[in-house]
Amino acid sequence: MASQPDDEQPEGLSARFFQKLASGVPGVLFTYWLSADHQSHRYPYVSDQVKELFGVEPQKLRENADSVFRVIHPDDAAGVGESILHSVRTLQPWCYRARLRMKNGEYQWYEAHSVPERQPDGSTLWYGQFHNIQHYKELEQHLRDSEAEFSFQAGFQKLIARLSSEFIHLGFGSIDDCIDELLRSIGAFFSVDRAYVYAFSPDLATMTNTHEWCAPGVPSLMADQQAVPIDDFRWWQQQIRLMESQSQVVFIEDTADLPPEAENERALLEQQGVSSMFCVPVRIRGQVMGFFGVDSLSRRSWRRDMADLLIIVSGLLSGALERNRLEEDLLNQSIRDPLTGLHNRRYLMPRLDEILAASNRHGDRFCLAMFDIDHFKRINDNLGHLAGDQVLMRFTDVLLAHTRTTDVVSRFGGEEFLVVFTGVTERGVQTLVMRIMEAVREEEWLVDGKALTVTVSAGAVCVSELTDEPATPEALIARADDRLYQAKDGGRDCLVDASGLSRI
Repeated sequence: MASQPDDEQPEGLSARFFQKLASGVPGVLFTYWLSADHQSHRYPYVSDQVKELFGVEPQKLRENADSVFRVIHPDDAAGVGESILHSVRTLQPWCYRARLRMKNGEYQWYEAHSVPERQPDGSTLWYGQFHNIQHYKELEQHLRDSEAEFSFQAGFQKLIARLSSEFIHLGFGSIDDCIDELLRSIGAFFSVDRAYVYAFSPDLATMTNTHEWCAPGVPSLMADQQAVPIDDFRWWQQQIRLMESQSQVVFIEDTADLPPEAENERALLEQQGVSSMFCVPVRIRGQVMGFFGVDSLSRRSWRRDMADLLIIVSGLLSGALERNRLEEDLLNQSIRDPLTGLHNRRYLMPRLDEILAASNRHGDRFCLAMFDIDHFKRINDNLGHLAGDQVLMRFTDVLLAHTRTTDVVSRFGGEEFLVVFTGVTERGVQTLVMRIMEAVREEEWLVDGKALTVTVSAGAVCVSELTDEPATPEALIARADDRLYQAKDGGRDCLVDASGLSRI
């Protein structure tokens, strides 16, 4: 049997003095011995704190170290053993962190530091200490949680900003695509199984699934959820009334826990495989027109602020739907110029308000340019108003060919046209306007077999220029209009912007 080191105290110190000295050191001082064959181990010395902290008798540890190893958390035990054997092989200091069970049964984190020394018989003796690091682990976890929460909030804000921008810049008729993108983005961000939108009938008698996103492998319910009667779902009818009167969010944490009066609802949700769900009302012009919701097919822990976050999404959705409804109404009130088919002022002004609001909130850049066909009165007087109409329509074609779907192209009045260029700078809008002016000059203008020379003048302004006055649609248009007249005074067929007068 391998020999074991004697239980000697440091030279010049009595055992009592050494115990007092050790009691003043945070944590536990020890010497730990492991036999050469790794079959036996003990603590030749261990300070009395081991009893106060873990309820283990120091005298018992001097005979066998098993008692200490039994208080190591099961998930950490293997790692502790491997780290000790690594220190045996390399004679490198043993440093390790593990959870230890306290006298009260609670686990707390401890960190050990010790220096190994090979004994003549091949055994190994460590000199060291281990101390409580629970506070540091909690702080570390708190910092990780804070960083994760900051990352989540930043990601959510970025997601909402992107979706807001897409909704603001959506073209008429593309609302469905934007809602589908919202559901896909929100569903993926929150890792749910379904995200959807339902619309109520005007009498609240039925509900219809109008849009749906499903995670990979999750079956769609949309085909079966068309004009679903609500009469048989009394509990759900009550939730709809609360949505309508109090904008209440419906949260079903576990479908199995639904009240007895929701028996039909529970049966339907279980048939669909839904374990829990959130539903948030969608309002248009103050009225609940439907709801936005997310499903989970398994038990999960929801964020405490989940309802608040989904209300933000619902607000974004409500705003987009309300704007789409407004656009439909405006279209019915003739928001397009009957000659050119372009939007007119009735459409332009509220649209410009929206673009300006997006710029104020998110810093989106945009510029606008006002175009005027040079000597247009002369064309009307010499060739007639029908010839003038042909020129207006041909110029419209040029504008549409050299602008993007995200730009707003409108006939402002007479021979004046206004284009809002989104996402451009001062230098960018100058390039775009000059390209349009060059296309007009290169166009072959034939009216009733007669060749015409047609040019346009333009005045441009960017929202970033309005630093000395509030940025309003009227202020932007006024400045563009003023620069347009400067271009005409400068000889026509030119552009005036912040940099001055430019010609092709």
